[in-house]
Amino acid sequence: MSDERNQERWHLRISGRVQGVSYRASCEEKARSLGLTGYVRNLPDGDVEVVAEGQQDGLQELADWCWQGPPAARTEDITIDKGRASGEFEGFSTR
Repeated sequence: MSDERNQERWHLRISGRVQGVSYRASCEEKARSLGLTGYVRNLPDGDVEVVAEGQQDGLQELADWCWQGPPAARTEDITIDKGRASGEFEGFSTR
C-alpha cells in the first residue's frame, strides 16, 4: 500500500451531458483501474459528483478522463477542490 502521507482527496463536480450516458459506471471503472478509492454519484441538478482519494498522478489522470467521459457524454465544466485524504473509503463505488 502506498504511503498515506502522499494521499490526496479530490472533490470533482462535473457538469454537462453527464447523466443517462453511463458516466458513473465508466468513472467507477476508470477510478478502480487507477487504484483510487471514493465514490461517484448523480446530483439532483444534473451534475455528477466524484470524491476520490489516492496519489496525485492517479487523481490527475481521473480528472483528465472526466473531461472526455464515456462516448455519449459531453462535459462542459469541472470544478475541483483538493485536500488531504481521509482514508475513509475501502474501494471505489457508485452511489
